Amino acid sequence: MKSVKTEKTNVMRILDQKKIPYQSYCYAGTDAVSGVKVAQVLQQNPAQVFKTLVTVSGTGEHFVFVIPVGKELDLKKAAKAVKQKSIQMLKSKELLPLTGYIHGGCSPIGMKKFFRTVIDLSAKDQESVIFSAGKIGYQVELTLADLEKVIAFSLEDVCVNN
Repeated sequence: MKSVKTEKTNVMRILDQKKIPYQSYCYAGTDAVSGVKVAQVLQQNPAQVFKTLVTVSGTGEHFVFVIPVGKELDLKKAAKAVKQKSIQMLKSKELLPLTGYIHGGCSPIGMKKFFRTVIDLSAKDQESVIFSAGKIGYQVELTLADLEKVIAFSLEDVCVNN
């Protein structure tokens, strides 16, 4: 793997401002596109690497779900977690104007506006979690306790059981 100079992303700058310790990873320049492939390239446990999904409810409210890269969001469980009748995935083209992030580089930290965020319950089994640093090719790792200092979130079982 060729080494790529790690650049600071907005997520990293926010964490630096709040003096929150984190580990950053760069996989730019690799062929990793899926979250599972990113975990492999970074030689990390896929259960510890999370993806950020943005949804919209029937009432037009937006919600953020952070789940392990190898899992799938259960839309019924997710809707129940945020007390909505139904939710669906946000269309890719709506992601950038809404969050400031593009598909594949979406982070729960530093969105244009804060949306209610739910992290899959499995995160509490991990010492720390790894997720997008807000730009494709960059990830950050931090503990849930440190993440809680930056964003509010709840822990719920929101993944498809397989």
